[in-house]
Amino acid sequence: MQKTMFDPAEQKKIGMLTPSSNTALEPICSRMVSGLENLVTMHYSRLEVTKISLEKDALSQFDLDPFLRASEFLAHADVDAIAWNGTSGGWTGFDFDRMVCEKITEATGIPATTSMLAMLEAFDENKVKTLHMVTPYIPAIDELIAKQFEEKCGYQVINSRGLNQTVNRSFSLVTPEQIDGMCKEVSVNPADGISIICTNLRSTWQIEQLERDYGITVYDSTAVTVWKTLKMVGVDPGLVKGWGRLFTGK
Repeated sequence: MQKTMFDPAEQKKIGMLTPSSNTALEPICSRMVSGLENLVTMHYSRLEVTKISLEKDALSQFDLDPFLRASEFLAHADVDAIAWNGTSGGWTGFDFDRMVCEKITEATGIPATTSMLAMLEAFDENKVKTLHMVTPYIPAIDELIAKQFEEKCGYQVINSRGLNQTVNRSFSLVTPEQIDGMCKEVSVNPADGISIICTNLRSTWQIEQLERDYGITVYDSTAVTVWKTLKMVGVDPGLVKGWGRLFTGK
């Protein structure tokens, strides 16, 4: 098979800041833009994240400095956009996410976003007012995320399901059946969308099946991050096929 030739200077490059123990998002993001190599490529830099809880050592993983150090390495590759492909802003605060993005851009000159900020933009663009939440997290974190959605943004969280886990590496071991089960449980009531929050869940692979089975648009953390960063670099998200209604607009 003859390989398609293209000009690397015409490619856009997206830099993803990745939690160190995450094994799900890199293959997913690269697969989502497979076939679009003439337009865009994905690149990755890691920062230490191993534990998700509200304990001091877990929260300190999300201090500003690690984001800036990892972003500097992406800047070496001259990427066109940087995203924190992680959901910590759900409990550290959407405003903290915004501050991190501002500081990354100040340090590198590169526009930045996060998974949670991308989620909010996807909700707004699709007129989401009510939603269900699915996460692998402990109840205290789920409550903080729901509180932010409701008090900061005005979304109503109808149902929420979590798995009460704290070890980030274990999130990637959550089975498709578990993800399906949580989505089935929350979708017993109507809502404008299901928000699946965690970029180390492999739920992205299931988006189209979940949407078919439960009739609700799925806003998956990794998928919304790809969607937003494509927009940031001027690539039409509609070119991404097979990853749900967010990309098709239907």
